[in-house]
Amino acid sequence: MRVGAVIIGDEIIRGKRADKHFVKLIDILAARGMKLAWCEYLGDIPELITATLRRTFASGDAVFSFGGIGATPDDHTRQCAADALGVGLELHPDAEAAIRSRTDMEITPQRLKMGEFPRGARIIPNAYNRIPGFSVGDHHFVPGFPVMAWPMVEWVLDHRYSHLFHLAPEAEASIIVYDLPESTITPLMLEVEGFYRGLKSFSLPSMGEEGVRRHIELGVRGAPDEVKPAIEQMKAGIAALGGRWGEKP
Repeated sequence: MRVGAVIIGDEIIRGKRADKHFVKLIDILAARGMKLAWCEYLGDIPELITATLRRTFASGDAVFSFGGIGATPDDHTRQCAADALGVGLELHPDAEAAIRSRTDMEITPQRLKMGEFPRGARIIPNAYNRIPGFSVGDHHFVPGFPVMAWPMVEWVLDHRYSHLFHLAPEAEASIIVYDLPESTITPLMLEVEGFYRGLKSFSLPSMGEEGVRRHIELGVRGAPDEVKPAIEQMKAGIAALGGRWGEKP
């Protein structure tokens, strides 16, 4: 199962806030032997959010959606998720109970709206302030606030996807290549991928920024038992092409 992310909010799209979810989600997944396959950023545009969710619901991916589940006029995610599924919103009884358990605030109809989720949803507990998120199928909707969102993502993973943890161990290794352009090493990358079917090769060129000599970081990632011989094959290939290589610092 692939894992994707949808990060919603005009404040991110307009640069008023820097997104922190992308990097953190990668770390949370990596700690469980999982990885992120894709990520999309969306502004607070209902038709765009609805169309995106309609597509991702049909994908079969596990998706974490960050932001837009509050009760202010720019919070559209709950309604968009319902529209994408073709169902209505309804006050979830467990969400209502969690909200009403707050003794430090008045429980108003507006606050209860934060417990209105697409029909058939399950709640995601929010230990920070007890205003839950929700799951529908393999889509999981959490607030935009990191202090709430990240523990909720971890809760979902640990309760729903522990059977996927560490299923495909992965290793990575790379070398620094000098004196060769990417176009010259591309056939070598294809050769290595063809021989080691459990690996993907990658190249990250540096154009000489900040006084560092121009180079390419050339490497492989994937099946741990194939990484070392693949790197040795790359070293030999670079030498045969007339280039030089060094170990990654």
